[in-house]
Amino acid sequence: MEVNPLSIILVKSDSKGDRLLFRYPYTLPQQFQTSVIPARKTPYSLIHTGDDILQNGPPSNICFDQLYGISDKDLATLFAVKSELCNQKFELKVNDVRFVSHPTLLRSDQGSDQKSSDIQINVVFALHAQASSSVVKCYYELSKRIGIALIYEERRDGYFSREIKTMVAVMDENSALQEQEQPTSATGTGGPTGTGSGTGPAGTSGQTVVTNAAATAAGIAVGVFDTILKNTTLAQFIKTIYHDLCTTGLLNVTMNQTVTLSFCLPQKAHQFHKKGMAVEPETIDRCLESLKPYHGMLLLVDPSELFDCVPPSGANMLLQLIEVYNPLKSLQNMASDAELLIDYVYQIVGHLVYWAKATIIYPLCETNVYVIAPDAQLNIHSNLSEKFATKFPGMSLFEVISDFSLPTSIGHLTTPLQHPTRQGRLAQMVLWMLQHHLLMQLHTYVQFVANLDGIEEEELETGRSSVDRIQTMHALYGSSAPSASSSQPLAVPSTGNRKHSLSEDRYSDSLSALLTTATSVTSNTRPSSASHRSNISHSSVGGLHTASSTENDESIASNDDDDKLKRLLAAFPEPDRKAVARIPAASNPEDLALMVRLWKAGYFKGEHHLEEIMYFENLRRSQLLQLVDKFREVLIIYETEDPAIASLYSDHPNCGTNGALRFIINIRPLAAACLATLSALSKLTVKKKPDT
Repeated sequence: MEVNPLSIILVKSDSKGDRLLFRYPYTLPQQFQTSVIPARKTPYSLIHTGDDILQNGPPSNICFDQLYGISDKDLATLFAVKSELCNQKFELKVNDVRFVSHPTLLRSDQGSDQKSSDIQINVVFALHAQASSSVVKCYYELSKRIGIALIYEERRDGYFSREIKTMVAVMDENSALQEQEQPTSATGTGGPTGTGSGTGPAGTSGQTVVTNAAATAAGIAVGVFDTILKNTTLAQFIKTIYHDLCTTGLLNVTMNQTVTLSFCLPQKAHQFHKKGMAVEPETIDRCLESLKPYHGMLLLVDPSELFDCVPPSGANMLLQLIEVYNPLKSLQNMASDAELLIDYVYQIVGHLVYWAKATIIYPLCETNVYVIAPDAQLNIHSNLSEKFATKFPGMSLFEVISDFSLPTSIGHLTTPLQHPTRQGRLAQMVLWMLQHHLLMQLHTYVQFVANLDGIEEEELETGRSSVDRIQTMHALYGSSAPSASSSQPLAVPSTGNRKHSLSEDRYSDSLSALLTTATSVTSNTRPSSASHRSNISHSSVGGLHTASSTENDESIASNDDDDKLKRLLAAFPEPDRKAVARIPAASNPEDLALMVRLWKAGYFKGEHHLEEIMYFENLRRSQLLQLVDKFREVLIIYETEDPAIASLYSDHPNCGTNGALRFIINIRPLAAACLATLSALSKLTVKKKPDT
């Protein structure tokens, strides 16, 4: 994508007329004459004029990445707009060039009656026609800022009026010299023969006259602009803007030693750290909107270079943040250490990211998983290996980065027996590779997927067992056996205690389970049998009543746990509820409560990684990993990049989307289903058709 400007044009319009004051660049390379102006092989050869539309492409006004083919007079006529078009966006497309500007009207302080003293200023940027809308928007904003700065300096000490007088004086002087030389050159051309209207040698001489006239005009313009560039600071200001935009995309220039203009072209600035990668402002805005307190910051330049891009009002806060900066800290921790509000830290970090001075990471720790970025600059023409060897003597970039060919955590590359200096050196190398976009961090995401295959098999087995039971009853009782299709219930003897027997059965089952649990828990602290019998023999009736009440309380607690489990399971839909209920961990109220809490919060949709869940739910990593392991039948985990910051590392169209799963870690339920299908297919017998 072409982001460099083709030219910067300064046009003014007032009561004295329209005038192009300055443009830069104003010189074309030496190849211009040989590549643009055709030469005759013989005096009688014809020059192809390009009238054949079918064989020639559309006309072009770009030559060697510079504006060409439009005279200064035409440019002045195009961009000397009326006052009605001032203070708004102006955009014009001519062939393959797009002109963008913000015309500014400088009104006189003498009153509204003297409109003749008003000056219209227009700083125009010539761009490639295929430039994206975001690039056009950035250049429009820059033109608007330059116009505002010119108005401020004009009202402060008449800066723009002085510069105009100097530029116009130089142009008038060169025009006078040109008029004096014109009669002499006209006499030397031979009168009407130099018009080039004839054929043969006459036409040849005419072509030579036209070519010489164009070259002479171009030479005069170059001389005029050279003089203007030497005598005016405004022309030098425009030249500095052009070169900074073409080299770094960062502006920090001063007008008239008073007004400092700071501007960043992110599409160009981010290419300094990764060539060929164009980061759009909308991408940076989406990244900053997703910024969370648990994120961290990684500087891409030396801290001394940060103050050039920050206005004086924010320099003190930036200094406070830099003093506590550490890539191992989160933004929240740095804000606390610097005694700044987290909102201020967000603004400072967002400004540094926009200016390509910093990037967003997750704080460096042993559990971070990294892998080689898919578009890492590791080709033979890259000089990163030399930079790495200079930064870390005795180390090879390819040897170190080969450890991250597969997703690897920092903890797997270190051992407790290693010296702390070696661990710190590894952390520095990882940070260096992150700064140069060679590594990409992967986060663990959790997806809830209910496996219903086992449930369907259980339902089929339940149906078969009921059929077998009915057939057995028919064999025992004959025709008097109850029919399975009968809608009438079985005859039950009418007893007074039947209503209470069901609750007693449930109570006895729960009590036996509680007693079993209590026996297993207290087996190590139970007294001897003799003392136990002694205690029973000497116990009173009141003691028996106390034991009975304790058992009742435990049974009530068990009933409460059952009710709690039912309420928790009711949060899931019917198919998912069956899949969760058959997991052994679902019988634990605490585990199930945590599972339901995270499921209701939407953390199991594959959109939130473990670090985000840990921060917002105040959980430890071990708790989450244990929960995922206990419910592994329905929870699938995979690793991919964080979509909030992945766009700053890669320009891949699908980068940062959770739809593309790069590394599957646990797919046991799906793998089990696939194996079952394969085993079923292997049992099929293929019958060969008889030969006809």
